[in-house]
Amino acid sequence: QMQVVESGGGLVQPGGSLSLSCSVSGGYFSILFMGWYRQAPGKQRELVAGISRSATTKYSDSVKGRFTISRDNAKNTVYLQMNSLKPEDTAVYYCNSDPPSKYWGQGTQVTVSS
Repeated sequence: QMQVVESGGGLVQPGGSLSLSCSVSGGYFSILFMGWYRQAPGKQRELVAGISRSATTKYSDSVKGRFTISRDNAKNTVYLQMNSLKPEDTAVYYCNSDPPSKYWGQGTQVTVSS
């Protein structure tokens, strides 16, 4: 079964940046379309960025131009660089395949607040 461990979250002021990492094991990482998801309090989990094994990317409208997803197939790791953060970006961030498997990690909390 696939296992993921997300890291890099924290508290940041509006306009700041954070970089998230996700280490993946137990799956065929190099052939997976991977995604970063987030879930804010009281809201459904949503896909915010995805990347194919050949590094084709897609983004939700809410983060386009501010977030950048990337991957290192040799390290089985996917990254999310988040710039120009807004309070509405506050959420727990998860990575998973796209479409998602049933194997979710613990996520990493991102809080954007002054």
